[in-house]
Amino acid sequence: MFSKPLKGTYPNKIKMNWWEYWIGHCWMTGWQSIRGAFRIWSDLMTSNYEGYALLPKDDPETECLEWFWASLGEDECYPKEFLEHLMQMVDDIETGKEKVIPMDEVFMNRLKDLVEDVELDDDDL
Repeated sequence: MFSKPLKGTYPNKIKMNWWEYWIGHCWMTGWQSIRGAFRIWSDLMTSNYEGYALLPKDDPETECLEWFWASLGEDECYPKEFLEHLMQMVDDIETGKEKVIPMDEVFMNRLKDLVEDVELDDDDL
């Protein structure tokens, strides 16, 4: 299913101890958030804004500045219970307790048709 096992789920581990949660998740997630904020700050200081404007009318510098301030308030640490629930879901899928419905080409085409209908409705506004 995945090219490499999900961290914390191999071999079918569904509980985290204190060390795995605080060091493996909270601490590492905190460092990743700091790294992301620092990367955006360095883009701000070096006038490297071109990747921040999503729409043609957007001002890249303003978008970069807004991304920087938003990144300072990010907290992507999830509760231990939620992570263990996700690990349990992965284990249930891998052991066959939960049936997985594959997304074949027919299903993807149906989704594309539904999205196109919504896009057309948005253009009418």
